This record gives sequence, C-alpha cells and structure tokens, in this order.
Amino acid sequence: MELFLAVLVLLLLLAFSQVVQRIFPYVPLPIIQIALGAAVVLFPWHFHVELEPELFFLLFIAPLLFNDGRRTPRDELWKLRTPILLLAVGLVFVTVLVGGYFIHALIPSIPLAASFGLAAILSPTDAVAVSAIASKVHLPKKIHRLLEGESLMNDASGLVAFKFAIAAAVTGAFSLWNATWSFFLIAIGGLIAGGVLAILIIWARAALRRFGIEDASVHVLIQILTPFILFYVAEHLGLSGILAAVAGGVMMAIEQDHSRFTSIEQKFVSEITWSVILFSLNGLVFVLLGVQIPAIAKTIFHDVAHDNLIVIGYVFLLYLLLIALRFGWLTLYSRLAGSLFRLKDDKENVSWKSIWLTSLSGVRGAVTLAGAFTIPLVVGGGGPFPERDLIIFLCAGVILVSLILASIALPLLADRGTGASEESLAREAEFKAQIESIKAANLAIRQAIDGTNNRAAAAVIANNDQRLTDIKRSKYESLSKKAREEELRLRQLGIAEERKCVQLLRENGEIKPEEATVLQNIYNRIEMVYSNRLHIFYLLLYSVVNKVVATFLPKRRGPYSDLKPEDRRKFIALRMTTAKYAINAIQTNQTCSGTTVSRVCAHYQQMINMLNNQLSDPNADEMTEEQVHALEMLSIQAERDALQEQYQQGSIGKQQLSKLQFQISMHEAEVMDSSWTGLLEG
Repeated sequence: MELFLAVLVLLLLLAFSQVVQRIFPYVPLPIIQIALGAAVVLFPWHFHVELEPELFFLLFIAPLLFNDGRRTPRDELWKLRTPILLLAVGLVFVTVLVGGYFIHALIPSIPLAASFGLAAILSPTDAVAVSAIASKVHLPKKIHRLLEGESLMNDASGLVAFKFAIAAAVTGAFSLWNATWSFFLIAIGGLIAGGVLAILIIWARAALRRFGIEDASVHVLIQILTPFILFYVAEHLGLSGILAAVAGGVMMAIEQDHSRFTSIEQKFVSEITWSVILFSLNGLVFVLLGVQIPAIAKTIFHDVAHDNLIVIGYVFLLYLLLIALRFGWLTLYSRLAGSLFRLKDDKENVSWKSIWLTSLSGVRGAVTLAGAFTIPLVVGGGGPFPERDLIIFLCAGVILVSLILASIALPLLADRGTGASEESLAREAEFKAQIESIKAANLAIRQAIDGTNNRAAAAVIANNDQRLTDIKRSKYESLSKKAREEELRLRQLGIAEERKCVQLLRENGEIKPEEATVLQNIYNRIEMVYSNRLHIFYLLLYSVVNKVVATFLPKRRGPYSDLKPEDRRKFIALRMTTAKYAINAIQTNQTCSGTTVSRVCAHYQQMINMLNNQLSDPNADEMTEEQVHALEMLSIQAERDALQEQYQQGSIGKQQLSKLQFQISMHEAEVMDSSWTGLLEG
C-alpha cells in the first residue's frame, strides 16, 4: 500500500506540474517538476522514495533512450558522426582527466580515484534534460541534432569511466589497458547486442503475424517490453544496456520504415500508448530527482565538517569547469575541422554564438544522480567511502545549476535571427510546421496500406493533398486567439442546435427514441473533441474496455450494430437535416464576425455535400467507410505526433503549437462529423 501511495503521489505531482506550467509558461517544465518533487518531501507527512539506481536505469532511462533512438533521424545523426563521437567520447575522457585533478586539488579530502569518478559521472549530458530544455528554445537544427546524438552516446563512456574510477577507489588498483579494452568491449558489445536482440524480437512479431495473431494489444505490449528486455540482457552480459536500448530503437525505426504488414490499429494504438508512457516517464524522472534533493542537501548542510557556503561554491566551480572544458573542446574542433560552427558567409571565422549555445546546452540530469547513488558505502578495507555524501551533493547541485542557467541563458542567445519581424517569423514557422505535419500524416497512411485498403487510403491522401494545396495557396491564414474562440463557440452552438433538432424530430414522432439516442451519442463524441484535450485517450480507453467486456460477456448486438443499407441512408438523411438546422442558427448569430460564421457554415455545407455523395455513390460500401475512418484517425494522430516532435525540437513555440493543435482538433471534428462507421457503433 505504501508503494501504491508513493506512485499515486508522484503521478499527481506530474499532472499538477502541467497546471503550474500553464500559469508560469516561461519556467521550464523540468524545473517545476523538480521543485514539486522537493516540496512534497518537505510537507509534514512522511514521504520518501528510495532511488534504486539499477532499477531507475531499467524503468526510466532504457525506454526513454529507446524512444530517442526510434524517433531521431538516422541520416542526420550519421552526417554529424564526427562531432558527436568527439563530444561523446573525446570530451568525456578529457573531462575525466582534467576534472579529476581539478577536483582533487580543490577538495583534497576526496581521493584522486574518487575525484576521477566524480568527474566521470558529471561528464555525460542527459538526453531527457536536453530534450526538455531544447523544446523551449529555438536552437539551430544541426546543434539540436548534435546534442541529441551526444546525449545518446556519452552515457556509456561516462558510466564506464565512472565504473573503473570507483573500482580503483574501492580496491586501490587500476589498469589503463584493461579500462580502455573494457570500454570498447562494453560499448560496441552493447550496440551489437541491442541490434541483434531487436532483430530477433522483430522476427518473433513477424512469426506471430504469420500464425494469424494480429491483435494490436499483443504487438504493442511486445514493443513496450522491448527496451526493458534489451537493457536487462545487455547488462546481464556485462555490456552497455543504455547503448543496447539506443541500438534497439534504431532497428525498430528501420523496421517500421520498411514494414508493410503492421495493421492500422497497431500503428494507432502504438503511437497513443507510447505518447502516454513517454509523457509519464519524462516527468517522473525530474519529479524523482526533486524528491531526492532535500535529503541530500540536509545531509551536507547539517554536517559540521562542511561549510555550507564553501560547498555551494564548489558546485558553481565544478559547473564552470564543465562549461569551460566544453567550450574549449568545441573551439578547438571548430578551428581544426568543424564547419558546423562556422559562419555561413565566412568559412574562416568561427560562430561564437553557436559554440556558446552548444556549450550551455550540455545540461546534466537524472543519469548523473542515479550513477552517483551507485557509489558503494564502504571501500575494500571496510572503512566508509571517502566523502560519499559530498560527492552525491555536488552531483545534485551541478544538475540544478546546469538546468537553471541553461533555461535562463539559452533563450537569450537563441534568437530567431534578424531582418524580419517576430510575428512574420512565427507565421512562417507555423506554415512550415503544418505542411510537415500533413506530409507526415500522408507518410503514415502510405505505410499502413496493406493491399485491402488501397481505395480508402487514396481517398484520405487525396483529402490531405487538397488541404496542402489550400494551405500553400493561402500561405496559412493564422487565426487569432479571438477568432479561434469564436469558431469554437460557433461549433459548440452548432452541436447544441443539432441536439434541439433531434429532440424536435423525436417529439413529432419522425424518429424513434433509439435513433435519437444514437444521434445524441454521436454528438457527445464530437463535442468531446471541442471540450476535452484528452479525448483521444478516452476513445482508446473506451475501445479497450469494450474489448475486455466482450471477452468475458456474451456478445451483445444493439439495434444498429449491423445496419442495413436503407437504415444507413436514413441516418445519413437525418444527419443532413440536423446540419441544415445548425446552419440556420449559426447564420443568425450576431455575436461573432462574419468571417468566422462563413467558415463554420462552410464546414457544415461541405459535410452535407459529402453525406449527399454517400447517398448517391453506389460504390460506397460499409467496409470502405470503416477503412476511411480508421485511416483518417491514423492520419490525425500522425499530424499530432509530427507537431509535438517539431515543438520538442524547437522548430515551433508553445503558442504556435497551440494554434496548430486547434486546427487539427477542428479537422478531427469534421472527420467525425462526416464519418459514420466509427460513430454509429457507439
């Protein structure tokens, strides 16, 4: 019960952090989550979560890095392979060497071997923290990719160096040759193990499909378990579980790019499930970090052997050392061979701004703290490990300082450029983001073609292509907040008027009570799109519950579970009647602008035309409608994922994301308005 309450509190803090971030949008979400984690520990009740490093790496780091490997563009990382390796391997070992001697000279009570260990665990940047900071800042694309690639690779080099330094501190023995050989064995072995295991899992899923097991729940469950399997097996073999998870994610991405056998339902459920998992894990990493900080600080601040101000000064000096080493390493690389940091119009001079951006973006995160907690309590002779509490405190302090200073400094450095107004740049970013999201939706549809849904896929792609043409022709008409609020209000008014129409038809005896109930359920689900941002998760949960109930209870057949053609035509005619009723009410509205009224009425008129085509088209069979509805929902989810990815990469800001999400929600409502297959069954 205590574990359940701890998990419940952590998840509530995670949800509450989103509310706080809405109130204080300029404060990065990781900072808020760390603060909430620290605050809950300071409350009068006893709340404590013990951080078990091995379990932490398995439960949090493995799936997060697996997803990064799955989503990060492989071709772009390959182009940046030289600077990535220099940062992920070269800079790590320079940091260990220079930082170890510096720490020992600064704090003589920390032995040299332990100083090397502290420098090693401080050397890797954190992939989760980098993504969290970059999502708030418009970093140049190449720098963002460089940071992603570095954070994916340098965990292994930093943790291996840390492992050998701590072993030397415990046993007093160290071999440079053994350490070097072990590093390459652990790193390369982890990559190979992750790739091979991922291929075996892909073959196993293909075998299940050949045996006729196409249940989306089974395949998605295997996907979710994959990073845990990769990490556990690699670590059990003495290899890098982190690199195994990254390699497995890359192999899964390659399989998804070339697979034509994954069903639409599998893709749809997989994307939604991963979205929920990643949202939870990303937030919990920082909440757990915050939970640990008060106990760490209390241990040091109450220790008479340490002066509090001097210890805090150590934290800032270590952070400055890390930034200085990073800045110097990048400057040296740019002078010798790095075109990445050269000015566009000047191939000889260095772009100091790019170097500073890359230097300050090297934030530390939960990987550093989790690694520090693995330091043993005693050394080989039986005595306590020297300054273990101080080392953990310094790690936590550097993490906080790097996150806070990066959150302040990066937005000041990463401006959007000159020569154009901020508003025009924002509009251009919105335009490009919407184009890219629709292209991503079309790509998802093409990957879902399985030979039985060609006609439905062609219809959905044609609809998306028409939207692309309209957007390019108008250069994306950006709606103001007032216009969006007006459109939302009119759409809700239309639904309310359609409800009134159904009620009138029922009272006049023109439709049966059961038919009115079906129509009201349709309006409920459409209205959810307008009023609830988590409606897609509700629909998924609704589907899962129905499947579970159907497993244990006899199958129930409602009056409209298997509609005859004449019944379907009747429902379509009813829907056209209620739509015309809504148009009349909207056109008489005096509180909204004429442009907004025309836009909403155009939506209803387009829906009426589509429904009329369904009545007159003899080829519009039920199976095609089901396929179109499924592909439309897959397309919409792909658009949302593409927008979220662009937001995380810093291509668009929070405001642009909100505008484009509104557009997608309106498009989803239009799809649900004109699609009967998925709605009549509800």
